[in-house]
Amino acid sequence: MPAQPPLLPFDARAPKMLGYWIALAVFLVVDVITKQVAERTLVLHRPRPVIGEWVQFTLAYNPGAAFSMHVGDASRWVFSIIAIVVLILLWRMLREAPPSDVLRGTAVGMVSAGALGNLLDRLRSERGVVDFLDLGVGSWRFYTFNVADMGVTMGAVLLAWSLWQEGRRHRGHDDRPASAA
Repeated sequence: MPAQPPLLPFDARAPKMLGYWIALAVFLVVDVITKQVAERTLVLHRPRPVIGEWVQFTLAYNPGAAFSMHVGDASRWVFSIIAIVVLILLWRMLREAPPSDVLRGTAVGMVSAGALGNLLDRLRSERGVVDFLDLGVGSWRFYTFNVADMGVTMGAVLLAWSLWQEGRRHRGHDDRPASAA
């Protein structure tokens, strides 16, 4: 009996895939749950102090992208299409990573979860992405964000680190000190 070709062009049991699926599941589930809780318990644009004025929960809807960037009435669909393209590119990046690269898998999983979490918000409501984490002091506030945004940011940093380390390995650089001869 001839061997069956694999269903996927890579080993789905590879360590990178474990990192990917765990990061994706954790960030996406926490994102969806926290957004639902925020919508049920917070009043739009009314801050609820958590740690004084430093950390507040403030419900807001963002019809655009990060830092409230928008492209007018088409923002919902433009940013939805961009998210889908990004998810496809991230999947390709994951497939091309070495099977043992757990860091790359985890990073791609975090960024993918963030993109997917915010995409789900855009598709389910014209109001846009649910944001509720509000950091700052007094009238100086950082932009309001959510767990999906945290996944994108932390995942992007890890992904950059992973790619930088890979570049160093390919150029023959190593952080280990040379052994004495």
